[in-house]
Amino acid sequence: MRFTRRTMLQLTAFSPALRPLLGQAPPLARSTVAVVQGNDRRKNIAAALEAIDDQIGPALRAKKYVVIKPNFVSTTNQLAATHANAIHGILDYLEPRFKGRVMVAEASAGDTMQAFEEFRYGQIASEHKPLKVDLVDLNREARYVTVPLIDYDLHAKPARLGARLMDPDAFVICAALLKTHNTVVATLSVKNMALGAPLHSAPGVTPAWNDKRVTHNGLRQTHYNIFLTAQAMKPFWGATVIDGYEGMEGNGPASGTPVASRVAIASRDYIAADRVGLEVMGINPKWLGYLNFCGDFGIGQYDLSKIDIRGAKLEAVRKKYRLHTDMERELEWMGPMEELPRVVG
Repeated sequence: MRFTRRTMLQLTAFSPALRPLLGQAPPLARSTVAVVQGNDRRKNIAAALEAIDDQIGPALRAKKYVVIKPNFVSTTNQLAATHANAIHGILDYLEPRFKGRVMVAEASAGDTMQAFEEFRYGQIASEHKPLKVDLVDLNREARYVTVPLIDYDLHAKPARLGARLMDPDAFVICAALLKTHNTVVATLSVKNMALGAPLHSAPGVTPAWNDKRVTHNGLRQTHYNIFLTAQAMKPFWGATVIDGYEGMEGNGPASGTPVASRVAIASRDYIAADRVGLEVMGINPKWLGYLNFCGDFGIGQYDLSKIDIRGAKLEAVRKKYRLHTDMERELEWMGPMEELPRVVG
């Protein structure tokens, strides 16, 4: 048997003990996803989490504190970033169910503190005093866990991920959005976590460094790095809620245009939530390599027929999102790699 680079990538994905007989992951149990549609972003978010409270509650009670991870791919464009009312909705759900510390923690590609100010996160803590809400810039906190990824040449490279997002004492809630993307077709829960977790140096620190660049380095490489990061982070994931009150179509994740989907999606299974999100956006699920890899290797349920929907019917909320103008190029990850000789030795 000759080993292509694709084969080597597949083999390196197995964990731990190379999976018995190098087979696929064992079949996953069914997953549950809540879908809520309404005319109030904050109420939609809270209602989506309440719809799966029977699944969240036991795990939440076992944790010491909560970490909410928003998406600040932009520190100035509200459409591209998690709205403060989405965070309010999460806290509305938590207040009667959790007494303790809550961190809203992000490692923005820009200055996280600027985003907190721009998007009015500073007002959140005063409205939810029983929860002791803190705003945390993971780049400034500079606590990290190192994971191995690959660079453009498929060489192993370390990436530093925010330690708060991989703390066994924390119940981690992803606060994602429905958005198209300029490299991996769409960005929802998994993409928010995997590409939001790598850190960069805080403002003024020299020499400057940026481990987000380790993840972003080519079509296939980016899909695979998101998968590797998700594999490392999955044991620490608590729940996800995707805010689709106003999604983004076209040239996402930062320069697209709004879509009034008016939905919220919640699940303890990040992969299942994203699979449902793609249905809401009318996107072919085969086009997202990183989510297919996650489904294939047991990180979550990607088979829609094995996902139980609570709430709105998908047919009632589905809208066809216009995709990025570079979609033809984005889908090249699915083709063969031909830049090296097929046979060596």
